[in-house]
Amino acid sequence: MRVFLRLLGFLKPYRWRVALAVVLGVLTVVSNVGLLATAAYVISAAAIVPYLSMLVIPVYLVRLFSVSRSLSRYAERLASHDVTFKLLKDLRTWFYARLAPLTPARLLRYRSGDLLSRIVKDVAELENVYLRIVSPLVVALGIAVISFLVLRPFGTLMGLTAVGFLLATGVGAPLLARQLTGGLGRRQLELRAELNARVVDSVQGVQDLLAFGAEAREQRELAALGGKLDRVQGRLALVTGLQAAFSDLMIGLALAAIVVLAVPLVAAGEVRGVYLAFLALVVLGSFEAVAPLGTAFGFLGRSVHAGERLFEVIDARPEVLDPPEPLGLPDDNTLEFDGVSFGYERGGPRALEDVTFALRPGGRVAVVGPSGSGKSTLVNLALRFWDPQGGEVRFGGRDVRCYAQEDLRARIGFVSQSTYVFNDTLRANLTIADPEASDAALQAALGRARLEGLVDRLPGGLDGYVGEQGLALSGGERQRLAVARALLKDAPVLVLDEASANLDTITERELMAGIRDLMRGRSTLVLTHRLVTMETMDEILVLQKGRIVERGTHEELVRAGGLYRRMLDVQRGMLQGEPASGD
Repeated sequence: MRVFLRLLGFLKPYRWRVALAVVLGVLTVVSNVGLLATAAYVISAAAIVPYLSMLVIPVYLVRLFSVSRSLSRYAERLASHDVTFKLLKDLRTWFYARLAPLTPARLLRYRSGDLLSRIVKDVAELENVYLRIVSPLVVALGIAVISFLVLRPFGTLMGLTAVGFLLATGVGAPLLARQLTGGLGRRQLELRAELNARVVDSVQGVQDLLAFGAEAREQRELAALGGKLDRVQGRLALVTGLQAAFSDLMIGLALAAIVVLAVPLVAAGEVRGVYLAFLALVVLGSFEAVAPLGTAFGFLGRSVHAGERLFEVIDARPEVLDPPEPLGLPDDNTLEFDGVSFGYERGGPRALEDVTFALRPGGRVAVVGPSGSGKSTLVNLALRFWDPQGGEVRFGGRDVRCYAQEDLRARIGFVSQSTYVFNDTLRANLTIADPEASDAALQAALGRARLEGLVDRLPGGLDGYVGEQGLALSGGERQRLAVARALLKDAPVLVLDEASANLDTITERELMAGIRDLMRGRSTLVLTHRLVTMETMDEILVLQKGRIVERGTHEELVRAGGLYRRMLDVQRGMLQGEPASGD
């Protein structure tokens, strides 16, 4: 119930539109009931009145109800769907806004396919909260009251009987169906989310599956998941069919009960016979309002579970929070790590241990070391994707936790080895760095990043699409696109995280030409295991298992003959095609 009430809270900004849609829904059913009952009265009365002119008012009511039924039905659909679509838009925007602060620390716990299912399927599931639950329930309640008031003058027992059958159909049947389903709605959502996540994984890894001949096994596992989902949906469909049959039975019994109660009254002269068909059709028409309640209760469990899945994500406390009153960033762009220690899991192994260094304005610091030594963790802490568990990361002399995350990241340009390219145009992929950039600025950034030919090669130029994850680009072009973004951002501090990794020597040389242009006039933190252009660094830190084991200039570290010298010898041996000396 708490989750359902929380979901209802999203309707608050649209409460007057919701009220309008409910009123129109009640008017639609009233018009339909009125049309049936009044038409029945006219037909019955026409057989006994001496002059048809005596039926002018009922005939006009039939015309009125026939017109109002169509108009109110159209207006109700328009109003209810307008509210629903606006609600879904707000929900998606709200969910994404709450999701962004959780990136990446909290979201590492979820598979990308599962998150996709939540933001698409589960949010879409919430349209049922209003469209198929709230509105039908309120409309049914209003029609039940109106039906009782219409039937009560003909006998209180008749009114109570009609309301009893309406309750049995609208509440009793759905509750029975809920017991029969036994949590199948929740299981359906879980299986659907698992299937979506598995499909996304399979599509993203299809090349590896094919290369290792594992596609047949993957197909069998997907088919098994699909079979489980089909069986759950089959059981739900069976219960839905039984519920519909029970509802039809209740309608027939209600009609028979009203006739049984009305006939003695007609025989006794307490009710005119002309009203017999009128009473029967009032009851029959009223069931139009309660018929959707079976579907409403069926959707209730699924919608509540979808809400639980959304709230499970967004209720998580972000690892990184802005201070209540963020300080403005100073002019000093010095980035410092002072005794920083950090581990991704509380109580787990440390990725960094007592790391201290300073990147001064205009300076160049390189952090080198084997894979897994903690280099990328330095980037995560500098950009405040995580906060250190020991020591301080400072910017301009103050702890970075004193600043708003957005302000801090505006001062830092970033080029990584895994640049994400959106399935959009080249222009859109560039303007995430500067939404106001002109065509001239974009062309200039591309030129400085050595990407002049890309605009001519892509159909559409700047407005040409680069494909899913930049499949229309080569690896080197994707990396140079990251350089172009950093040039457009024009931040005073630059972080290069394995920017030339996984590239061939020629492509790396071309990329480094663009990076050297990018580094000019900026403080630069280079994180790499490839010892290229180390002679230009003011200081080199050698990181191993999260600790700084050596530091100094290139010449100093070569003379020291430690880990840095061994890494350099290995690299030279690989480039010459000879085994390293190992000393």
